[in-house]
Amino acid sequence: MASSHFLLLVLLLSVFSVYADVFVSLDCGSSEAYTDHETSIDWLGDADYVANGESYVVQSNNLISHVMDTLRVFTTRTKNCFLIDEIEKGGKVLIRASFYYGNYDGKSNPPSFALQFDGNHWASVTTMSDQLVYYETIYVVKGDYLTVCLAQTEDNQFPFISALEVRGLDSTMYSHVDDNHALFLRRRVAFGSNKTIRNTDDPYDRIWTPGSGNLIETLTSDATTIDTSHGDQPPQQVLQNAISTNNSLNIISWNMNFLPIDSVIYMNMYFSEVTQLDVNQTRSFRIFQDNESISDPILPPYEDFIQMYVSNLTVSPATIFSVVRTTNSTLPPLINALEIFTIGNALTDGTNSQDVETLMSLQKEFEVLQGWIGDPCLPSPFTYDWINCSSSDPPRITALYLSKFNLSGSLPDFSSMDALETIDLSNNDLDGPIPDFFGTLPNLKELNLANNKFTGPVPASLSNKNGLTIDTSGNLGLCSSSDESCQNNDSSSPGNDQPATGSTKKNNKKKKNNMPIILGTTIPAFLLVWAIVGIFAILHYKNKRATTSLVNPGQASGGSTPFVNRVQMSENFEKNPEVAAHDHENSTNV
Repeated sequence: MASSHFLLLVLLLSVFSVYADVFVSLDCGSSEAYTDHETSIDWLGDADYVANGESYVVQSNNLISHVMDTLRVFTTRTKNCFLIDEIEKGGKVLIRASFYYGNYDGKSNPPSFALQFDGNHWASVTTMSDQLVYYETIYVVKGDYLTVCLAQTEDNQFPFISALEVRGLDSTMYSHVDDNHALFLRRRVAFGSNKTIRNTDDPYDRIWTPGSGNLIETLTSDATTIDTSHGDQPPQQVLQNAISTNNSLNIISWNMNFLPIDSVIYMNMYFSEVTQLDVNQTRSFRIFQDNESISDPILPPYEDFIQMYVSNLTVSPATIFSVVRTTNSTLPPLINALEIFTIGNALTDGTNSQDVETLMSLQKEFEVLQGWIGDPCLPSPFTYDWINCSSSDPPRITALYLSKFNLSGSLPDFSSMDALETIDLSNNDLDGPIPDFFGTLPNLKELNLANNKFTGPVPASLSNKNGLTIDTSGNLGLCSSSDESCQNNDSSSPGNDQPATGSTKKNNKKKKNNMPIILGTTIPAFLLVWAIVGIFAILHYKNKRATTSLVNPGQASGGSTPFVNRVQMSENFEKNPEVAAHDHENSTNV
């Protein structure tokens, strides 16, 4: 009896589906746009999709692809991200990241680093001196954009990337895994093919590499057309070839020794008959895991295909899968294509959305912060260099370390980041009054505002806040709220017209009260009238000037920092499968 983990897909009809209409190919490190005429793929430079990194040209003789001639390396920041926003929420995508070291730095030291997407761990990348390494994932996007990040994990080993690609998939494809889990490609093989198959033969640009094995016979289909509209929609070119054994007694088998540890897998096997069988011919076989049958008999159809998948099955590196002829079959087994994925952990929902939205508003205000892309806290411990996060689910932002970031101007309100415990804004050029919202942050324990240009009094909400350590030294415009001059300065701040007018009138009243005494003792009586008239005229003129000078600052408008478009992420790559780091010898005969 077939295991509950398996299902035989037999000639399923097409159903309504959603296609994620995105096809982005980035040649990382390149500044030019061009078309690869072999694959008809339009490649773009990556400068509009990432805000950091340096471009390099590969020094060694690159025989893989023109796409691998350049790369982008990141020597600053713990984590650097690409962002692609040509995405619809809920769309299913394939992302491929490619790495070709090529000794670009002349050090003959290919680095290792972490690869991430949307705040999730993807892979621990180990690059090679002269071979292409690529990684591929399939998942359902939770937001309105996606990010791919590279994070440094070893001292003096700087992450780099050669190509980044994003392909939209039909929502019905690879649907036998919960949408909250990603698939990570381990093998994708077109058995019997003599070339790599990808775009335009595969409209989703999956890369199918040739595969064969010992005691294997290659078969070519004589079908003019093969229906590929169901299942996971393999391209027809993949089904036009197959492998079989050279006699009816042999079996086709492959092992899982490319997996370093026990893993949960999703596997697709594709079967299509290569010719119209005679009435006295039968091709029938079963799938075995080790020594246990896991399928009913499979009779591959002509001009169509059967797909068998296995999902959520834990296998070890020693596990062996086999295609075994049934006793009533007159022909040996065959297989056309194979895909093997590992299934990732549940996808994260990301850092607290309220914190993320508020952080983005802070980044919009200060251009120097706008190059930071991707989830600020995840995956742990790869946070932005200038924040700390809690270990809660979802994580909260608990600290901002923005000392010496050349921030200038006034601070926007980020009081909704109410998990903040530490804020360090020292040694910048921030000005204006100290925002009162700091006093509303319930968990704030340390606030460093030293060496800025803040003016006016320290808000009472801060000075009276229990358990708060605050440093305001080096702000020459600050004063004590009990100081009369501080009150006057505060009352005459821009946009506060009425107190300023009152202060001016008070000074004029004192002058008029003293004036009769001065005049009665210093000038003749007959000049008194003309002197008083002249003095009142002068005072009236000064009053008008004083009032005008107090109103103008409140009307002045400061320039706002232009918002830099978010960087984006993409992928580009082409490869010769003969030198790919992922070996695809997936078929052997026993």
